[in-house]
Amino acid sequence: MDTIAGNRSRTLYERASKHIPGGVNSPVRAFRAVGGNPLFIDRAQGALVFDADGNEYVDFVGSWGPMILGHAHPRVIEAIRRAAEKGTSFGAPSEPEVDMAELLCKAIPSIEMVRLVNSGTEAAMSAVRLARGFTGRSHVIKFEGCYHGHVDALLAKAGSGALTLGLPDSAGVPREVTQHTVTVPYNDPAALESVVKQLDGQVAALLVEPVAGNMGVVLPEPGFLEFLRAITERHGIVLICDEIITGFRVGPTGMQGLAGIKPDLTLLGKIIGGGLPVGAYGGRRDIMEHVAPLGPVYQAGTLSGNPLAVTAGLETLRILLEDATFYQRLEEKGRQVAESLLSAARAAGVPVTLNRQGSMMTLFFTEGPVTDFASAKRADVDRFGRWFRGMLGAGVNLAPSQFEAAFVGAAHTDALLERAATAAASVMKELS
Repeated sequence: MDTIAGNRSRTLYERASKHIPGGVNSPVRAFRAVGGNPLFIDRAQGALVFDADGNEYVDFVGSWGPMILGHAHPRVIEAIRRAAEKGTSFGAPSEPEVDMAELLCKAIPSIEMVRLVNSGTEAAMSAVRLARGFTGRSHVIKFEGCYHGHVDALLAKAGSGALTLGLPDSAGVPREVTQHTVTVPYNDPAALESVVKQLDGQVAALLVEPVAGNMGVVLPEPGFLEFLRAITERHGIVLICDEIITGFRVGPTGMQGLAGIKPDLTLLGKIIGGGLPVGAYGGRRDIMEHVAPLGPVYQAGTLSGNPLAVTAGLETLRILLEDATFYQRLEEKGRQVAESLLSAARAAGVPVTLNRQGSMMTLFFTEGPVTDFASAKRADVDRFGRWFRGMLGAGVNLAPSQFEAAFVGAAHTDALLERAATAAASVMKELS
């Protein structure tokens, strides 16, 4: 089945296109990379989403990662309801903000102080400004294909929607804004070491997704994250670990906990908002004390620490952290999905590479390993488009881009995973 959107979704898209650029409020949602018109979602429950035409889909997008417990989890919804009865925004401190800060500092050893913001982009922007203010240096190093939000200075060889649309950066960003941004290949210690030596004493920060999730899932090679920690310490560079996707997704202490490293600053988002808009940056106390009003690095936000978002995130994190076997069970679900996809591809003779870290994964339509931006771009995006449309027609909702992650959550039952596996086997045959 190659039809994407039903009549009501098409009508909504036509209406939206008259008043919203591209008919969507985030570019990858437009389905430009996969063909057809986007689905408009009416409601979601557990691991299912329902479009405006009443069609049901097994959902592996999970609002791009936050819905680790599933959509509309009863405890989270009830917590939001109770908070909303008290008011939706105060523009003043409230107790849930303190609870969230204490929880994050207790859960992630590298975080001694934390500032709540409204999005991952805002967290990345603020952390870069802080690193520059703390070090007195200007240059920032990022990795090709890693996406840290639509911050002007970081839209250089970014992944996510920029990669999906074939845009290496963005119009409207003056050259002067990116002149202090240096990009190096992911998983290439030699290239990084060369750049650091050339810019010795000038680099304020190194940003990294410890598991890249925006050029598709790309895993760090063994020892890579440890190397980053060592070289940044040696040269006085602030190591910023972007765990907006991986934080509380791959484990209770994020990827940094699995790798055994302590970055100087950490970016968080997605899961810590329980599905509502949120972001955070935190880390070493001596660095964080440079943030206003304690220090000279200014950052502010009317809705920062919003009581609804913080309450939803707190309830989500409490559910995750009170269950000692949660991540073990989630790992098993991720393994089950990965095995079913690889089995379907092998049976159909379709060349693929699957990269997975716990419950996040990407099926690349390419032979050979995918270890960086260059190898990710070799994937067959046309075949992915056929795969996406086939799976959607079979009732399985995937991210509409080869260069994004699929997310498995606690609400994916064995029956739903079996339904998705059956669909995958059928669609793979059509691709062979």
